[in-house]
Amino acid sequence: MKRKLMDILACPVCKGELTLTVTKEDGEEIIEGSLRCDSCGETYPIEETIPNMLPPSMRS
Repeated sequence: MKRKLMDILACPVCKGELTLTVTKEDGEEIIEGSLRCDSCGETYPIEETIPNMLPPSMRS
């Protein structure tokens, strides 16, 4: 995931702002980490550069 995507991403549950936590990155690319909603508190993982923005009830 590119950092510049933070400008357009929003929580799919409540449309709140997201806070990025990075655990692994390579230059501009975020490899692993998470996105946490400031409003509802839901967390979305970033794995292998892909943010999983599915609502919690739809994740397997």
